[in-house]
Amino acid sequence: MIPAASFAGKRVSLFGLGGSGIATARALIAGGADVLAWDDNPESVAKAAADGIATSDLRGADWAKFSAFVLSPGVPLTHPKPHWTVELARGSGVEIIGDIELFCRERMLAAPAAPFIAITGTNGKSTTTALTAHILNAAGRDTQMGGNIGRAVMTLDPPEPNRHYVVECSSYQIDLAPSINPTAGILLNLTPDHLDRHGTMQHYASIKERLVAGSETAIIGIDDSWCAQIAERLERAGRHVIRISKRLPLTDGYFADGGNLMEAVNGRYSRVAFLEGIGSLRGQHNAQNALAAVAACLKVGLDLGEIQSGLESFPGLAHRMEQVGRKDHVLFVNDSKATNADAAAPALSSFPRIYWIAGGLPKEGGIEPLRGFFPRIAKAYLIGEAAPAFSATLGEAVPYEISGTLAAAVEHAAHDAAQDDTSEVVVLLSPACASFDQFKNFEVRGEAFRQAANAIQGVKPIGGAR
Repeated sequence: MIPAASFAGKRVSLFGLGGSGIATARALIAGGADVLAWDDNPESVAKAAADGIATSDLRGADWAKFSAFVLSPGVPLTHPKPHWTVELARGSGVEIIGDIELFCRERMLAAPAAPFIAITGTNGKSTTTALTAHILNAAGRDTQMGGNIGRAVMTLDPPEPNRHYVVECSSYQIDLAPSINPTAGILLNLTPDHLDRHGTMQHYASIKERLVAGSETAIIGIDDSWCAQIAERLERAGRHVIRISKRLPLTDGYFADGGNLMEAVNGRYSRVAFLEGIGSLRGQHNAQNALAAVAACLKVGLDLGEIQSGLESFPGLAHRMEQVGRKDHVLFVNDSKATNADAAAPALSSFPRIYWIAGGLPKEGGIEPLRGFFPRIAKAYLIGEAAPAFSATLGEAVPYEISGTLAAAVEHAAHDAAQDDTSEVVVLLSPACASFDQFKNFEVRGEAFRQAANAIQGVKPIGGAR
């Protein structure tokens, strides 16, 4: 835990008592703050009270006595309308912050030189965060990973000068972190997302920009116009900007050339790392993730040998193009996290011959956006409620069967793939659907795929598969 000593002796209100909210309340209490917490869910309030956290309906609180209001990132700050607690805080002139802001203040108080890498973007945040932390760990650095990736940031070990922090930040978290100031700030990409919570694409982009604007070095993917404009704007403002691109040679920065990661300095190129043969980092999208990780790790002092070694040993994230097993020339890949068509596109673009398991609870738009990848699909195995609609979209373009269940789909796909004489084929679960018709969540669905694949006679689990 990181005790929030910057609020010692001060009265702080807190709303949102999920896992990260309770962790934040504990950190504030450990740092000597007087905390009053609340949640709209009575069960959450009861759990916090049982944990020794003072609770009371903040509608009746004396807001003039609060030094700060700590808001859960899951609670609306601006859109579709501010939460009632936000209105009360603003009405009393109380600053509104989140747990990332608390972390930033504790770092500046205790160990401002502690290397801090913060990662955001619409897509790829979690992989880039995990990859960066893995490279640092593999190189023997004291590394703490948290934030939006699943571990509440205030539960990490306290800041020390040589302790490295790798923190994934959502737009919601950045919006509550006005003083965020990473050593290396990464902005991967921007596409329309969470507009119900941010109102417009312009507002969403401006929030993401804050993370890199406050960084010592801003590492920005420039393959979309929003990020390219942010890079130009920050550079004109005198910020140190490193551009990365997964598809364009750059005059200055880092870019991907096939499996090679290149550095450009005044138009002169040199290779800094390579991804060839690293199965966990297949695909153009992972080239962008790796470029960002390389640039950040160089910034905090790693050498190229340490970085390459870390890239090669990266096991990947569970349920995100996770290689779970192999039998001869057939590779089994779990991409259960792909819960819509856009999320399935990276996996479909990464393999030339695919036995594709798709379906579940359908999302708006179906799989029509994936039509450009249909030539890569040897056969589709359709499951769940989406099967009839997906079969209509595939039509005569792709051979398919309606397998019904995931277990049947894995069995049939493995059988058919084994008969394929292509040098490498992939049985890919990339459902382009939510899981809720047959599974509790995408993690349970991915685990069911992993177990079914590795139960097939002759399949050898791949190292790092969970």
